[in-house]
Amino acid sequence: MSIIDKLSLVEKTYEDIVQKLNDANIKDNRVIQDLMKKKSEIEDIVEEYKKLKVVLKEIDESNEMINNPDTDKELKDMALLEIEELNQKKEDIINGLRLLLLPKDKNDGKNIIVEIRVGTGGDESALFVGDLFRMYTRFIERTNLKMEIIDTSPTELGGYKEVIFSVSGKDAYRTLKFESGTHRVQRIPATESGGRIHTSASTVAVMPEAMESDVVIKDEDIRVDIFRSSGPGGQSVNTTDSAVRITHLPTGLVVQCQDEKSQHKNKAKALKVLRARIYEKEEAERKAKEAKERREQIGSGDRSERIRTYNFPQNRVTDHRINVTLYKLDRFMDGEITEITDALFKKEQEDMLASYSD
Repeated sequence: MSIIDKLSLVEKTYEDIVQKLNDANIKDNRVIQDLMKKKSEIEDIVEEYKKLKVVLKEIDESNEMINNPDTDKELKDMALLEIEELNQKKEDIINGLRLLLLPKDKNDGKNIIVEIRVGTGGDESALFVGDLFRMYTRFIERTNLKMEIIDTSPTELGGYKEVIFSVSGKDAYRTLKFESGTHRVQRIPATESGGRIHTSASTVAVMPEAMESDVVIKDEDIRVDIFRSSGPGGQSVNTTDSAVRITHLPTGLVVQCQDEKSQHKNKAKALKVLRARIYEKEEAERKAKEAKERREQIGSGDRSERIRTYNFPQNRVTDHRINVTLYKLDRFMDGEITEITDALFKKEQEDMLASYSD
C-alpha cells in the first residue's frame, strides 16, 4: 500500500468520525469522547494530506502547461521553475506525513514513575543520585510537568540510596522515557586528597504509570508489612508505624514507602509504584517478543547498557546512543537537557522510519 493509499484511508476514517459526531442520535458521552479522541489523533494527518493534494494538483497543472505545445517558451520556463519548487514542497510534506503515520507508543501520553538508584561507586554514586534528582527536578520546573516525591532513602553524606517520584502532565513519558539506563559519572570526589578522577554510576528507571485497569493487583497476591519509618543512620523519622512495604508474591517485586505520615497514603503510593513496575515488566516482555518477530529494537527499555557519561573535570556530557557530546555539563545538570532528549526522540523516529516501508 502506497503512502497516498494510506492517507486516503485516514481521510475516509476522519470523515466518518465527523459524520458520527454530527449525528444528533448519539447521546452516550463515552462514545462521543472516544470519537473526539480518535478525531484528534488523526486531525494533523488529514490537514497535511489536504496540503499535499493541493500541491499535487498544482504539479499536474504545471506539467500540463509544460507539455502543451501552444505554451510559449517564457511560460514553460516559469512552469519548470515552479514545478521544481512544488516537488520540493511535496517531498517535505510527505516526509512530515511519514512521521505522523508512524505507530504511536501507547505510553507516550502517560504519567510516569521515575526511580533513581545507586550503582557502582558507593558514597560517590549516592551523591550522584542526588545530583540526577536535582537535574530532573530543575528540568521539570522548566516545563509544564509536575513532580511528586514518593519515597527517598537519604545517606549521611547528603546523597541518596534511592529516590522515587512521579511526574504528571502532557506527554510525561515521551519527554523522559529515554532517561532509563545507567548514568556514569567521572569526577574528583570531595574526599579524594590525591585529586584522582573516580568513576561511578547510578541507574534511572522511567516507567509509565499504570491505571488500575492496566494492572489488576489481587489482595491475595500481595503481602503488606507495616514498620516504623527511619532516616539515614537509623535516625527515627516517625514515631508511629506508618511505613509500608508491599511484596508482590507472583513476581517477587518489593516496594516500600515511608515519606508520608499516613499509613494509608504510604500504601497508596507503594501500590502505584508496584503497579508501574508490573506494567513495565509486562511491556518489556511484549516488546522483546515483538523485537524478535520483526527485528524491532526501538524502546526495548534495556537498562543494562551505559547510556550517558557525565565528565565534570571537562564539563562534558556524552550520550552514547546518539554519539552526541556537549561541553556544557553545568547547564545540563541545571536541567537544560532538551538538546539531548530531542535528539533521542528524533533518532527514534528515524529508526522507526527505517523499520517500516511505505
